[in-house]
Amino acid sequence: MSVQTRAETAEPDAARPAGGAVGRPGPATPSRRARYQRWRRDRILVALMVPGLLYYAIFHYGALFGSVLAFLDYVPFLGLSGSRWIGLDNFQRLFGDADFWRATVNTLEIAVLQIVFFFPAPLALALLLHSLTHTRIKRFVQSVVYLPHFVSWVIVIALFQQVLGATGVLNGFLADGGLHTVHILGNPDAFKPMVVAQVIWKDTGWGTIIFLAALTQVDEQLYEAAALDGARPWRRFWHVTLPAIRPVIVLLLVLRLGEILSVGFEQILLQRDAVGARAAEVIDTFVYFHGIQDGDFGLAAAAGLFKGVVGVVLVYAANKISHRLGESGVYR
Repeated sequence: MSVQTRAETAEPDAARPAGGAVGRPGPATPSRRARYQRWRRDRILVALMVPGLLYYAIFHYGALFGSVLAFLDYVPFLGLSGSRWIGLDNFQRLFGDADFWRATVNTLEIAVLQIVFFFPAPLALALLLHSLTHTRIKRFVQSVVYLPHFVSWVIVIALFQQVLGATGVLNGFLADGGLHTVHILGNPDAFKPMVVAQVIWKDTGWGTIIFLAALTQVDEQLYEAAALDGARPWRRFWHVTLPAIRPVIVLLLVLRLGEILSVGFEQILLQRDAVGARAAEVIDTFVYFHGIQDGDFGLAAAAGLFKGVVGVVLVYAANKISHRLGESGVYR
């Protein structure tokens, strides 16, 4: 009996975890061999990520250290350590500069036009492509609408000049018909709508990729049930398609608000001289001309820092609003 009692009492002690702790066992951690096998399996994907990570680390996160120029009377020959610290003097000069506020107004006007007219365009094109049933025609149309995204802005502006410029195809057609010619690209009043039209032509096809991916996740049975209930195409879009892709729309809108003050540097710089600085000056070109050409690095850095802070505030506010609407937004 004594031997049996000792054996029975020894079994719980043997099953007890080391250290004398009694309770639920902790989560199992992967062994070193399992981690090594996972690394061997995913090493190609990790290698493909390295260039992108280096790009963002150097040109985005590394460039943040240059924001200190906004608080210095920066002289390139003296460097950061030798330049004099002047605090908020650059911001005082910036906010007292009428050219900066004119550039800010132009930037906001173009940004609002892009949100109103360009942001819905990829969604509308994605719905049109999604409705095509013939696979070859669908692929052909997708390839055609994707192509302008890979064309540089220099070529895009040149194409628009050939069509809508003072000596372009449109004015040649009007002149041959004895009509009054118009120089659309040289008209300051038409500059902002023309900028938005160029963006729509160039990037609408590329913007449909995410929306097409979201539309493929919508259950087709929902469309069939709505059609059986007598729902017209507009009703099916409003009550089936839109609720299904609403998280994607909110996510892209929040990200777009973060870049609301980035309205296209190369595109506008190439057309700035044709319409003048009063109509075409934006924050990016303001930073370029004051920082690179005039050498006022402190003022240019202050303008760039102001732009970044506004973008962060807009993303944070839009993300909070999306949470109140029941969406996940960019982050929780």
